[in-house]
Amino acid sequence: MAAALLTTAASLTCPHGGTVVIASGNSQVLAGGALALATDTFTITGCAYQLSTPGGPVPHPCVKVQWTTTNQSCTVGGVATLSADSKGLCLAADQVPQGPVAISPAQTQASGA
Repeated sequence: MAAALLTTAASLTCPHGGTVVIASGNSQVLAGGALALATDTFTITGCAYQLSTPGGPVPHPCVKVQWTTTNQSCTVGGVATLSADSKGLCLAADQVPQGPVAISPAQTQASGA
């Protein structure tokens, strides 16, 4: 069954409470916001994660999302869209994976797989 497509109005967070900001280049297809595409920029702000080191805690926040599962059959201009079923990994600035992105779609009218 198809899942709700993500738009720029969706609420995404990192495992540590940081907020994902979606900067979409899509102005062709709208559904309560521009549809989010796998090639869009997903920047994380406000992540409070810290690494434990012998010298004390060191900030190591999530800064971006890398998508590992997208919609293959639902595209905009040949680019895969994202849905509530998509899987994304939050990464630190040094590209270390920090956990999965949590997704709450803002709309339920448009769906895809």
